Amino acid sequence: MDKTVRSYLRYLALEKRYSPQTVKSYSTDLSQFSDFLSELSDGYDIAWKNINKKNIRHFLMELQDRGLGKRSIARKVATLKSYFQYLEKQEVIINSLASSIKMPRFDQKLPEFLSDEEIKDILNKPDLESFEGLRDRAILELFYSCGLRLAELINLKLEDLMLRENAIRVLGKGKKERIIPIGKHAKKAILNYLDKRQKKAQVGIQELFVLGSGKKMYAMAIQRLVKKHINEVVNVHTASPHILRHSYATHLLDEGANIRVVKDLLGHQNLSTTQVYTHLSIEHLQRVYKKAHPKADKKE
Repeated sequence: MDKTVRSYLRYLALEKRYSPQTVKSYSTDLSQFSDFLSELSDGYDIAWKNINKKNIRHFLMELQDRGLGKRSIARKVATLKSYFQYLEKQEVIINSLASSIKMPRFDQKLPEFLSDEEIKDILNKPDLESFEGLRDRAILELFYSCGLRLAELINLKLEDLMLRENAIRVLGKGKKERIIPIGKHAKKAILNYLDKRQKKAQVGIQELFVLGSGKKMYAMAIQRLVKKHINEVVNVHTASPHILRHSYATHLLDEGANIRVVKDLLGHQNLSTTQVYTHLSIEHLQRVYKKAHPKADKKE
C-alpha cells in the first residue's frame, strides 16, 4: 500500500477518530481506485500527483458499467474527495482535484418506520420467562427508546448505564460521547435483564449484552434477533435495528420534539441528516388529516 494512503488512513483513525469499519471502507475504496489505475497503465503504478480529472471520470464510468448503485458510487466519490483534500493539505499534490469531483445525484429515499402499535407488538414478542427473551426485550427497548445505532448498542458497557439518572452514556460516530435519556419501560427491561446477566456473563466481560454462552454479543446475532421479532409482527422491506431508530426519531417529531434536540439525541453531525424525518412526520400528519378531517380531499 502507498505510504500516503497509509498516512491518510492513520489520519482518519487517530485524528478524525473514525471507527475501524469506516477506515476499512475508505481503504477498500482507495485500493479499488489504485487497481483501476494499474489496469489503465498496463500494470505500472501511477503516482498520485500525476492523476488527473480524466482518470477519475473513467473510474466512475467503470463503476457505472459494472452496475454499481448511485449510493455506492457516491461513497467512493466521497472517499476520493476526502483523500485528495488530504494530499493537497500535505502538499503532495498542488492541483485541486478534490473540488473537481462531483457527487452523483440521486433521489433521497425516505427511511421506513413503524407505527406505535407495531412497536408495542414487537416489544411484547420476546419470551420473558427465558434469559434470551429478557435480553431481547432489553435490546429492542434500547433501540427504540434511545434510537441507538447497531454499533453503539454492541459497544455499550455496564459502566455506561446511568439508571439512577434514567440515562445511558453512548459512544457514537467519531468517538463522540452523548448522554441519552431512557424511558421507564426500557429501564425496567434493563433491570430485569441485568438480574439474569450476572449469572450468565463470563468473568471479565464488561459489554452489556451477552450470548447464552456468556460471551459478548456480536453484530450478526443482534441483527438476527431484531429481524426475527419484527418479522413476527409486520412485513417491512428492511427488518433491521435501524428501522427502530427511524421510528424513534419519527415518533419524537410527531409528538412535537424540537428537531435540534432530536439531532443531538441521534448523534447527527448535521441538521440536514435529521431533516429527512420531518418529511416522514409531515407525510404521517397528512395521512391522519385525510383520514380524520370531514372536508379533506372533498370538493366544495
